[in-house]
Amino acid sequence: MKQLVAILLIFNFYLAENLHAQEIAILKYGGGGDWYANPTGLPNLIKFCNQQLRTTIDPKPQTVEVGSPNIFQYPFLHMTGHGNIFFSEEEAENLRTYLLAGGFLHIDDNYGMEPYLRKELAKVFPDKELTELGADHPIFRQQFQFPKGLPKIHEHDGKRPQAFGIFEQNRLILLFTFESDLGDGWEDPEVHNDPQDVRLKALQMGANIISYVFKS
Repeated sequence: MKQLVAILLIFNFYLAENLHAQEIAILKYGGGGDWYANPTGLPNLIKFCNQQLRTTIDPKPQTVEVGSPNIFQYPFLHMTGHGNIFFSEEEAENLRTYLLAGGFLHIDDNYGMEPYLRKELAKVFPDKELTELGADHPIFRQQFQFPKGLPKIHEHDGKRPQAFGIFEQNRLILLFTFESDLGDGWEDPEVHNDPQDVRLKALQMGANIISYVFKS
């Protein structure tokens, strides 16, 4: 309990000192999955947001481990990958404390992580479930309009794209984007050779997520 209180005090200190801080970090997790996937994606999204939304995000996102107290320095964490994920009980508790204290986690399934993710999220929030966001959710109506909800960027199984959330007292604290592959669309053009309009949709949706979190 003392450790939990100390962590909350640390996080509240950072929030007080950096009330308007706009920083993003990549979440490094165990289990063997490629947490480092889409290396050019997040920097490109940050550049897009700094240009289009006038955010002041550090163009070089840092990397933090799930169990590290350093996650409390960042109001926005991004997580992606294809394969296995594992959180220890201590890591799950750390992530839960971070999210309940005001942090936000965006998880973008780069295809294949969903069954592993659900198992580990049950450790973080055994009393909460992922809930699908409707197309009328404000995250789809920020600077860029997505009246049909989450856009489809890459095709895999012919499934529709879905956005799931975990909430705490009506606050969206975790967003899971599934069957969309936003991160692929953020990457350098030559990585996937996506048409420009597809890349633009991915960047705009990513910008909406960032805008929603930093305005909340």
